[in-house]
Amino acid sequence: MNKFHLLSAAFFLFSFTKPAQSKSPGLDVIPSTLTTSITTERVVTHVENKETVVERAFDEFIENSFDEMDLRGKGLKLSVYRNAMIGYQNLKRSQKISPSKSILTIVDFSKPSRHKRLWVVDVKARKLLFHTYVAHGQGSGADMATVFSNNVNSHQSSLGFYVTSNTYMGKHGLSLKLHGMDPGFNSKALARAIVVHGADYVSKDFIKQQGRLGRSHGCPALPTELNAEIIKVIKDRTVLYIDAQVSSYSSHLLDKSGALMQFAAETKTNPATFQARI
Repeated sequence: MNKFHLLSAAFFLFSFTKPAQSKSPGLDVIPSTLTTSITTERVVTHVENKETVVERAFDEFIENSFDEMDLRGKGLKLSVYRNAMIGYQNLKRSQKISPSKSILTIVDFSKPSRHKRLWVVDVKARKLLFHTYVAHGQGSGADMATVFSNNVNSHQSSLGFYVTSNTYMGKHGLSLKLHGMDPGFNSKALARAIVVHGADYVSKDFIKQQGRLGRSHGCPALPTELNAEIIKVIKDRTVLYIDAQVSSYSSHLLDKSGALMQFAAETKTNPATFQARI
């Protein structure tokens, strides 16, 4: 319930409540408008305090888990991790992802391809599962990905939040389908056959030869030796977030208020999971 609804409820309640009568001779009765004003202020203060507590707990959870997994030491920016966590919570709230999994995959295409720029974490266990290389689309740039597209045949990578789907055997071997969650940014992922797959051009040897990774047709391609293992962990409705710190990107899934509502519900229903660890 947001502040507007709480204020409306308070106004309705006190509009139909008779003011208390003074039992002391000579004392005036407190005006009902003043009573309503005082109580409404208390409701607002209570809502603000509750929101502040939840937001503080959520921010602490993000920062603490980031430090526990030493993600800064593994090259991940806190700002990217925070955005990924906000989207993760919103996708949980909308029931788009599996309730039995807590896997979050993050890709940062603001880093050059010769750097390891993919992280797979278990949010609940606060554990870094994988940290490795990932290729971007050949239409997005050489070593650095600088342009992105949702268009068919662009051969460019697409930014935003994805939900993983089922696997299949394709021309690159075991592959994982992706559903783009951001209209205008990655919503054509299925039509473009943007999938997770392995590729021999995603390797240290290729970097030594070319000074960068090879490039895909827009797929987040992985090292062949890790492809099957990673896909096994992230398949079946988990979150994949691709960031590049591009100002033109926006997403309804980055709404922090929605993430706070989900986080508050979880900390209430599963206190041992979160409250004791914050």
